[in-house]
Amino acid sequence: MTETTLDASRVTADTLAAFSDAFNRHDADALMGWMTEDCVFEAAAGPEVYGTRFVGRAAVRAAFEAVFQSFPDAHWGHGRHYVIGERGVSEWVFTGTHIEGWRIEAEGCDLFEFRDGLIAVKRAFRKERPKQPA
Repeated sequence: MTETTLDASRVTADTLAAFSDAFNRHDADALMGWMTEDCVFEAAAGPEVYGTRFVGRAAVRAAFEAVFQSFPDAHWGHGRHYVIGERGVSEWVFTGTHIEGWRIEAEGCDLFEFRDGLIAVKRAFRKERPKQPA
């Protein structure tokens, strides 16, 4: 995983905070260490009612890396994390400059489902705002 050793039997708010820190480092290796082999990521945007769905570590990792490539300065700040049993929430403010030159700052959240101490499902939601010049 990372330098943070966490209880492998259950996910806590500290786990989600460390997961968020890995996003801010753009550390796909660390991120995938917290996810099940058959993990699911539902991105905030996409043509379906759930956005775009990625299934399995390879697809989820590629989706995360695509965000890091599209927004080289991507940052999820002001994090607040909650866990109740096998579900959790992370609230954040996403900021970043897209490689096309426009900037975003928007509140969002992730809804999580856990299994065997790992993240099985991550559903991302973000406020939709007009593109701002960088």
